[in-house]
Amino acid sequence: MLPDPLDKLDICIVSWRMQGLLRGCLRSVIGRPEVDKIVVVDNASGDGTVEMVESEFAQVWLIANAHNAGFATGNNQAIRVTEAPLILLLNPDTQVQENSLSKLLGAFKEDERIGGVAAQLVFPNGLIQRSCRSFPEPAALFYDATGLSRLFPQNSMLGRYRMTYWDHRSRREVDQPMASALALRRQALDEVGIFDQEFPLYFNDVDLCYRLRQAGWKIVFEPQARVIHHFGESSTWQVRPTAVLESHRSLIRFYRKHYRKRFCWCIYAAVLAAAWITMWPRASLAWVGQWLRGMARPSLPL
Repeated sequence: MLPDPLDKLDICIVSWRMQGLLRGCLRSVIGRPEVDKIVVVDNASGDGTVEMVESEFAQVWLIANAHNAGFATGNNQAIRVTEAPLILLLNPDTQVQENSLSKLLGAFKEDERIGGVAAQLVFPNGLIQRSCRSFPEPAALFYDATGLSRLFPQNSMLGRYRMTYWDHRSRREVDQPMASALALRRQALDEVGIFDQEFPLYFNDVDLCYRLRQAGWKIVFEPQARVIHHFGESSTWQVRPTAVLESHRSLIRFYRKHYRKRFCWCIYAAVLAAAWITMWPRASLAWVGQWLRGMARPSLPL
């Protein structure tokens, strides 16, 4: 009997200055029977990541970039050298738990129109992370920005952007899960394309999920596939003020790409104006917070 092609997957990991956590991530997937190839893209970390992978994980396919190419470009580099019919995008600050890979693979076998399966992300203490959102349509953003979603978190309309009405304990179709542990069907990627590199850091996963859903592919959240996520340790949090700016810019790019003709011009313009107006105050607060954290650190003795 020929082996089932959906019994194997390739893993893509893009890393920047995450040497210690990347080691733990690789140890959690090395030797798993479901894994065919593991590709690590290092975005010029300069922290010994390349040397660590070369010396400790010789079986890993390593791509060492000369500069930080970003999340989207790094994942595209990795995807292009994979061959399996299923691909798992994995953050370097994650650890895949026992049997989780088989649960991800099993979900794809249930429906040939499932293009993506997201794992349940949990904190190291076991608490579930709310890792799925709806697409950032104007009404959803309005309810979130005005605080209505926090006042009425169990209301499926008011809380729909962050899906606060759902406890992330049941399987369901979703719009946009975090790409920290997201498995994708190669056939779906061949149809809609890989990551849009115009979204280097944020909204690249949202854009990809949106294109998958528009093409009729399903994206499923699988709670039985559990992945520990050291949220807050990733590279985006290491440069948080800049990340705030890029998040707003990417939302604007997303609207220009997908929503320019979908909503009336006044609603479209209002969302873009709000994104620009709130971008700099949020970034300024992040810079102040970063400066205060730096001041609070004890100085090393000479």
